[in-house]
Amino acid sequence: MPDEIHMPIKCIIIDDEPLARDVVRRYIQMIPALKLIGEFGNAIDATMFLQDHSVDLILLDIKMPQLTGIEFVRSLRIVPQIIFTTAHKDFAHEGFELDVIDYLLKPIRFDRFLKAVNKALRQKHQALEIHGITTPEISNPANSSIYLRAERKMKKVLLDDIIYIESDRDYVKVFTEKGLIITRQTIASVEAMLSESQFVRIHRSYIISLCKLKSFTTETVVIGSAELPIGKLYRNNFLKLNSP
Repeated sequence: MPDEIHMPIKCIIIDDEPLARDVVRRYIQMIPALKLIGEFGNAIDATMFLQDHSVDLILLDIKMPQLTGIEFVRSLRIVPQIIFTTAHKDFAHEGFELDVIDYLLKPIRFDRFLKAVNKALRQKHQALEIHGITTPEISNPANSSIYLRAERKMKKVLLDDIIYIESDRDYVKVFTEKGLIITRQTIASVEAMLSESQFVRIHRSYIISLCKLKSFTTETVVIGSAELPIGKLYRNNFLKLNSP
């Protein structure tokens, strides 16, 4: 059972649109933590596959002929993690009632896909902990990690290495102990991947690691070699977290 700690998440794609499957397949291939073991144009074929194979995650379209994605999920005896991939936002409420990981609207941006996958990774680690399996990511939060796309590849970044994060228009600069990483994402999408106990937003352009904080006033923080401003909208929350 400890081998599960290091194994990638086994996933399948179910979508009746070939081009949509191509996009999701390409995204999966860019993320080392995922392993694609099957793809299907309809839920019926996927149901047959699941009779003989176990999967951890399903990337699932909703509006399909014969059996919709929602009907498919309700038909499963054992429900793996589900990420809906659909062009129809009308099903969002019904989808979340099924306790899915995320609900991605087509055309799917890579940063949104990555955010959803990081949610799935966190849930996997939490599930292992519930079953008594301690992992480096759980037993020592300093070793938990996220994946960021930079320099045309996916980079694994340990949360403990991150000093602070800066938004720069369509890009995000992640300042780490090992150097600077620049990724084409929004700061909000990166913030959603981070541990709330370790990081705090201090400005619309900055997120800092609380454990790297050297000193602060009501106006600024000193972290690493930088002095950063505290935005008015974020000041109360930051000061509350750092009150004696």
